[in-house]
Amino acid sequence: MIKIAVPNKGSLSEAALDILSEAGYKGRGHNKSLNVVDKNNDVEFFFLRPKDIAIYVSQGVLDMGITGRDLALDSRTKFNEVLRLGFGASTFRYAAPAGEEWSVEKLEGKTIATSYPNLVRDDLRARGIEAKVIRLDGAVEISIHLGVADVIADVVSTGTTLRQQGLAPFGEKILSSEAIVIKREGQPLSAEEETVLSRIQGILHARHYLMLDYNVAKSNLDAASRVTPGLTGPTVSPLAREGWVAVRAMVPRKRANHVMDELLSLGAEAILASDLRIARF
Repeated sequence: MIKIAVPNKGSLSEAALDILSEAGYKGRGHNKSLNVVDKNNDVEFFFLRPKDIAIYVSQGVLDMGITGRDLALDSRTKFNEVLRLGFGASTFRYAAPAGEEWSVEKLEGKTIATSYPNLVRDDLRARGIEAKVIRLDGAVEISIHLGVADVIADVVSTGTTLRQQGLAPFGEKILSSEAIVIKREGQPLSAEEETVLSRIQGILHARHYLMLDYNVAKSNLDAASRVTPGLTGPTVSPLAREGWVAVRAMVPRKRANHVMDELLSLGAEAILASDLRIARF
């Protein structure tokens, strides 16, 4: 039975549990258990603090884990990133009071508050900058107002929290992060682990694509096929209507409306887009 770590709370937890449920795995339920055994799929899930997951995985206590790239790197553990999950996207940035002119070079000798001290220290060391780093586990944005720090380094998703505190990011991003699946460095994936990853990828693929069905004249089929090439070519079926065919192809969700516009310009009719639940490529 393989052991997988999942964030125990927060947005990473909610998104991860949703994907695992869609992939056919047993949910956590309402009792907030620290672990759940899924006997049907031979998997045991452990619900841990996102910051601790990389530590357990890197020590080989757990086989794989879902966490944020920023959290995993800040742990300074040895791990391999085996799958990007495409949610929880953010950047790690320095920030200071809006309206003040700051640059990374001006951090020399300053005090920086952050929940990710190792990421900050590594970045400062790479730049040859000496600064004091203070670790705070929450409410980092208020530390400047309270006089605890000169600047902060924090995760920025929409930037709303920074703006509410009168702060603005400066300098290049330190790191781009998102939710990832990690495994202990140097350990190959087992067949059982490959199955888990394949199931998760199936859900992610389904979320990124739509199934498009439409009717088009045979004379325009080649042009329409270039618009909707699908993954290995569209599926084409004859219609009772003379000189027309029915076409089915997967299209990227983000481009679906543009694709439908192009098909309309080619004279296509009855263009229908359908959601996918699971897809294996």
